[in-house]
Amino acid sequence: MDERIVNLLEKARQLPKAPGVYLMKDQKGRVIYVGKSACLRDRVGSYFLPSTKLEQRKAGLLDHVVDFDTIQTDSEVEALLAENRLIKDIQPRYNARLLDDKTFPYLMITTGEDYPGVFITREPRSEGVKLYGPFTSVFALKEAVTMLQKAFKFRTCHLDIREADERRRFFRPCLLYPIKQCTAPCADRISKQAYREDINRLIRFLDGDKKTVLAQMEKEMIQASKELQFERAARLRDEIKALNALGQRARKGEQEYWQPEAFVTDPREGVAKLQEALEMAEPPRILEAIDIAHLQGGEMVGAKVCFIDGVPFKDGYRRYKIKHGQGNNDYLSIQEVVSRRYREAGQNNELYPDVILIDGGLGQLHAAMEVFTTMDIKPPMVISLAKKEELVYVQARHEPLKLPGNHAGLRLLQYIRDEAHRFAQHYHHILRHKSQLEEQVKQGRRPPARKTAKSPSPVVRGEGEGEDAS
Repeated sequence: MDERIVNLLEKARQLPKAPGVYLMKDQKGRVIYVGKSACLRDRVGSYFLPSTKLEQRKAGLLDHVVDFDTIQTDSEVEALLAENRLIKDIQPRYNARLLDDKTFPYLMITTGEDYPGVFITREPRSEGVKLYGPFTSVFALKEAVTMLQKAFKFRTCHLDIREADERRRFFRPCLLYPIKQCTAPCADRISKQAYREDINRLIRFLDGDKKTVLAQMEKEMIQASKELQFERAARLRDEIKALNALGQRARKGEQEYWQPEAFVTDPREGVAKLQEALEMAEPPRILEAIDIAHLQGGEMVGAKVCFIDGVPFKDGYRRYKIKHGQGNNDYLSIQEVVSRRYREAGQNNELYPDVILIDGGLGQLHAAMEVFTTMDIKPPMVISLAKKEELVYVQARHEPLKLPGNHAGLRLLQYIRDEAHRFAQHYHHILRHKSQLEEQVKQGRRPPARKTAKSPSPVVRGEGEGEDAS
């Protein structure tokens, strides 16, 4: 191996296992490439390993690299922002394509609106916005926005939200509000001034002023506590905690959501692959699935489960007693559940999830779509997943999607579908057991339960999930 490469590899092995930016230099000390990584030691070292298969661009780069510098950051988000700023300032030779290519993603904050939104776009506007970019990786930028949203709780929806709109008081916010990733200006849950303060803090953070932002937030939190504004103080405390935790990936914690049979190793990869397969402009953050359960037409029930960012959100689970009285009719049952679940969204009083998944084939999808055609507001994406061949039927498409068995997006859909089926079956078994007990009491085979002052409900709520939605 070239002695130069051996020396560079040895230097790379001394780097910390921390996020940061690396700058490759030529023999004249000029920076010819800037990159970022979640682990500087592993990433920089990979350039100089003989077993690593590097693409042609990197191979050409290595012919000129004689040294490198690194800048350690507190988080991957800061590494991403630092990489972007350095590329724009230095304009390295091997990053030149990024400087002129308009297809790269930008981070856009719509500062000209009453309640600014934060968006990833490849076609940025020139007025009424603050832009950051272009960035090298849209996937890394999406991850950064998700982490930043936990700290600053900005909106990423495309609603036209105006302070003077009185109807906001009756709007139901999306699920990002209960999981504390958005302050729901759409539903008038935050004042214009308070929302602007969050956006201004976000902008200062993106401009590289993290320490000042944290110091100011801590000062405001203490002041709010002194003035007995405990709700504001608690919100600032949570934002400070989330901002300090930006670099913590918590992969282990995410895995605890997944059952072993799901075969999903990375929820975020599943979301990204599903976005690609469905050709969606943005990653589907909120997914809901609907399933029907019964035994020979008896005790028919419906269930709805909710996933956010690829993991279950059990506070969003709901179950429904089927009331149409037409026996074993899956299509009619699906239509009843769809109508009861999404009627508020159809009246424009709340947002639809990004993807609605119906358990079944083309017939079940058509049954659901018939309900949506009667609503003024239409959902962005409705699909169904057939069990036999695992075909994905998509609204307004003539042919189903046949995804490979190991496709991360398909695995995610399968897990959500199976979770909806599990939840529906669980409710069905509870009702069936209750029905059997009542029949045995009626026949005198079992004594009636003694009533007490604090008699528990015969239908047990499980896993913090909603029950029998109206």
